[in-house]
Amino acid sequence: MSTIADNLIFSLNATLPVFLMMVFGWFAERINLLDEHTTKKLNQFAFRVLLPALLFKDLSEADFRVVWDTKFVLFCFAATVISIAIAVLLSWLHKDKSERGEIIQASYRSSAAILGIAFVNNIYGQATMAALMIVATVPLYNIAAVTVLSITSPERDGGGDRKSLFLKTAKNVVTNPIIIGIIAGMLWSVLKIPQPVILSKSVSYLANMATPLSLIALGASVKIGEAKEKLPTAAWISAVKLVLFCVIFLPFAVMLGFCDEKLIAILVMLGSATTGSCFVMCRNLGHRGTLTACTVMLTTLLSAFTLTAWLFVLRTLGYI
Repeated sequence: MSTIADNLIFSLNATLPVFLMMVFGWFAERINLLDEHTTKKLNQFAFRVLLPALLFKDLSEADFRVVWDTKFVLFCFAATVISIAIAVLLSWLHKDKSERGEIIQASYRSSAAILGIAFVNNIYGQATMAALMIVATVPLYNIAAVTVLSITSPERDGGGDRKSLFLKTAKNVVTNPIIIGIIAGMLWSVLKIPQPVILSKSVSYLANMATPLSLIALGASVKIGEAKEKLPTAAWISAVKLVLFCVIFLPFAVMLGFCDEKLIAILVMLGSATTGSCFVMCRNLGHRGTLTACTVMLTTLLSAFTLTAWLFVLRTLGYI
């Protein structure tokens, strides 16, 4: 009985601080400490500055030639590709063709950058494996999302517009701040460039703000009460996002020998909430985004329970 209690406490210690920060952000927005404009700017600041700084810090301080795991990176990439394919197949069950692109993106696209770093950092004190997972997934997330949403957009018209959209997306992927932070950290580590104390401390200050500020901004972005008519569809998308992919891929991850930090990174990749950036991309590509907004809110709420349950199971079985 004590072992079960210890494992439950371990799981709650890993998940509750993360979600309490999100609840705090939601509460701050409700009492007007944060407004929509400020929240948007916080999200941009975290995405463009704080998260890249955190990833750079973790990777630049690690011996990347020792940390790199090709099998882990390939597994994350393959699991993401298969997840996208499953989401495409499931979207065909939905009668409203204009919403199929939203269903696909909301089903596979996780909050890997924010929650992945937060969870692994919270448990292990550093997020090197989460960074490797992001290397394998974030570019694919963006490329697949733009492809799917542009093809299924209700506003599809000329091929020229789509061509310019793809070119713009390719540029956005290459200039993605998170990708730049990862590449810079990897190069710094591989080339063994010494870090002056001034640089190290400055980057550490930014990195220490990344997780709490990102979670607060994410919580403040949640709008409870919107899109109630989309709740049934959002519910089955949430089941796919938070449960189905974990059921499919976690056993394979365990069989391949992944455990501890790597398994936590894989868990978050598979079973964390749909990222809020999905809504922004939907709107920019001509979709209404109502279903996406509802799914983001529902998965954010439910993942507090599902991730705790998955952590408890993995901890009880001795894999983390």
